[in-house]
Amino acid sequence: MKKTFPEPSRVHVALNTCHFEDAVAFYSALLNTNPSKLKAGYAKFEVNNPPVNLTLNEAANVEGNQINHLGIEVKAEGDVDLQSERLKKLGLEVKTEERTTCCYAVQDKVWVTDPDGNSWETFIVLGDAEEKYGDARFAACCG
Repeated sequence: MKKTFPEPSRVHVALNTCHFEDAVAFYSALLNTNPSKLKAGYAKFEVNNPPVNLTLNEAANVEGNQINHLGIEVKAEGDVDLQSERLKKLGLEVKTEERTTCCYAVQDKVWVTDPDGNSWETFIVLGDAEEKYGDARFAACCG
């Protein structure tokens, strides 16, 4: 059965993982839902909020972080704090940034890392900025 989602399109992200069971648990926590399809070495998450079709594919080896980072953009400032607290309660290590300048924008963020080293941010854009990043420690967010 095809699952519907509220937007006319959604992002599809397919990730390889050599930590399949840990990755399923991580993405279930991050996205606050269980997989819509779970087979040997394959998990599919169809999420309405944010609209994304995320699949995990078991791989014998995943070398390095091939992706700069992945993210979930939220609309309300309090949503970043809610995500941070929810993920902490689930036992995930989080890193928060408040009013940081990154990618020519002022943002609040919370970061987590999946079992294969992929960085995920939940963020809100609070305003525009003239510089790409305000602190060299956070240059990785912009690649």
